[in-house]
Amino acid sequence: MEETIQFIANTKGWVSIKKMKITEQTDPKSIMEFLASLGTGLDRKVEDSLGKIVEIEKLNIVLNEVLNETGKNAGEIIQAMNSRKISAIVNELVEQDKWQTGEKKEVGEFLKVFAMRKALKTVNVRVDYSEIKIPGMKKPKKVKG
Repeated sequence: MEETIQFIANTKGWVSIKKMKITEQTDPKSIMEFLASLGTGLDRKVEDSLGKIVEIEKLNIVLNEVLNETGKNAGEIIQAMNSRKISAIVNELVEQDKWQTGEKKEVGEFLKVFAMRKALKTVNVRVDYSEIKIPGMKKPKKVKG
């Protein structure tokens, strides 16, 4: 049986097909790079989807306020992401009657990760593999939609 890694997405506004054939000559570094390249598109789609279920712009406004009041080192930024301002806006955004308690908590966690990732990027802290510049890998094309 042929070994492969395949990712196929075909939804409104997003078509992505990524395949990698794995042979005896395929080195672990190539697999690692391929998997990291998947993360970029997936992260973007998670954030796009999050923006469709909550008013993420409200979080961006509060996030920018908090970041402007915070120092420029990672420790201070991490501490700021656990502030009352961030918690308050996350709680506001998830308080929707359509969601049960568990769903509110889940969406809240997505919002906290979104905020942390965005905040740490302001001080050039890499928080996942998709941010690594891989020689020879092209930047993903933006899909018009």
